[in-house]
Amino acid sequence: MDAELTVVPANEADCADLESIFGTRGPASRCQCQRYKLAPRESFASVPTEVRADRLRWQTDCGHPGSNATSGLVAYLASEPVGWCAVEPRPRYAGLVRVYKVPWAGRAEDQADEGVWAVTCMFTRSGFRRRGISRELALAAVDFARGRGARALEGYPMTTTAAIAEELHVGTVSTFAAAGLREVSRPTPRRAVMRIDF
Repeated sequence: MDAELTVVPANEADCADLESIFGTRGPASRCQCQRYKLAPRESFASVPTEVRADRLRWQTDCGHPGSNATSGLVAYLASEPVGWCAVEPRPRYAGLVRVYKVPWAGRAEDQADEGVWAVTCMFTRSGFRRRGISRELALAAVDFARGRGARALEGYPMTTTAAIAEELHVGTVSTFAAAGLREVSRPTPRRAVMRIDF
């Protein structure tokens, strides 16, 4: 990996850097990392992109380096913002707890356990992919969660090339494995649950 790559908590990043990473076109710009944050009865159609972007700024507390609260990490190559990783206690992803089966299928997990953290999104800007940025973000997420008192960290990557092309934002099995997570279940043919216990 390039020696000029650094990863910082998102509150230490400028809000304009987050905007640069998510861009103005494509799925990331529309989602604004809100897929698992929508409230009951909310949908992407009912919550405008501008509102989702405002929510992301609030959740990350971007531009406030002294804050202890943030919802993710930002990667820089030299001084260019190039990547994003959503990582925080698993129950903070209300939609993940409420709607999605992947983290829970075949496992006896306490959905309210704040000691288990999750990576729900890893995104690298177009033009900077295939440089190991996602792997560095995954490694940083492990350190970040451990340093903030997590008992474990999970990720829910795609397992097939076709599926990965559709949903680049959830990471790959190899990315999480390189950060020390191991597969603990395969709830669907396209998704795995990866985990590291501290």
